[in-house]
Amino acid sequence: MKKVERINTIMRYINNRAHFTITEIMQEFNISRSTAIRDIREIEAMGMPLVAEVGRDGGYFVMNNSVLPTVRFTDNEIKALFIAFMATRNQQLPYLKSRQSLAEKLLGLISENQQESLVLLNQIFLFEGTNPHNPDLLDLSDLPHPMLEKLIQLLLLDRYLLITMEEEKVIKSYPIYLLHLYREKSFWLIEGFDLMGENQLIFPVDNLTNVDLYSTKQRLSEKKILEKLSKNEKEINLVLELGPKAIAQFKKYHPLKVSISYTNPYQTTAILKTFIDVNNAEEMAEITNWLLFLGGDLKVMEMPKEVLQGIQKRLFLFCP
Repeated sequence: MKKVERINTIMRYINNRAHFTITEIMQEFNISRSTAIRDIREIEAMGMPLVAEVGRDGGYFVMNNSVLPTVRFTDNEIKALFIAFMATRNQQLPYLKSRQSLAEKLLGLISENQQESLVLLNQIFLFEGTNPHNPDLLDLSDLPHPMLEKLIQLLLLDRYLLITMEEEKVIKSYPIYLLHLYREKSFWLIEGFDLMGENQLIFPVDNLTNVDLYSTKQRLSEKKILEKLSKNEKEINLVLELGPKAIAQFKKYHPLKVSISYTNPYQTTAILKTFIDVNNAEEMAEITNWLLFLGGDLKVMEMPKEVLQGIQKRLFLFCP
């Protein structure tokens, strides 16, 4: 660990403790006694109000009612923060206004040379989803659905929610236990357990008209919900091994609920496992088209015969 990084980490370590000793610093950061003493003196010189206690069990404590001095960032740490911000532009993220104020504060803390480097990076980098005509880091043109932040605030209090949404111009309410909140193909989605129908459902956040905590004395425990989900889990009947070209196609488009697991660190091979309802004509047509879309860079490990027959029929139509 570099000295600047170590000093910053020690400062945070100290600030979270009422009392500490040189020995504790040595053990925690694996440094010598002389290095620990030099680091503590440098932290004191930076303005951190440490008070030394004399005696056999003496040590240090931070003076009450004092503020932790400004944390210093290395050039690479600043670049890492801003590149992370750049990569998430135009993503309909929650707390976008807070991200804007955070970026403005960070810009105000750094030197002019560092600011010029970030301006240059902002002009050069374009990430997937970034609008090339308006790639401003502080742009707020792509705010998320207004219910998203309220949803996040409530689920931090309780995952039992009453969600109200509009479906085909009809307002419906569902008491759910929220399993996951995730973003896929530019949409925020709620994966929840319907407490009335006792099945797993996916709801688009864009359809929400209201969300509240669901308070009732008689409700299924989390343990019971997971047990019911386990019993309802459908047996996997489609297993594919994807190569680089198929993975690239997968990233362009894939149906909801379908995901892949990479099988090497370079993400050039992956396994896809899912369940296909062969009795659902609409789902069968969608999956057949999608499998053809993936191309030939895949290996079929397991596939329902109905899906295979559907692919063969489509190929016959193309090549009579």
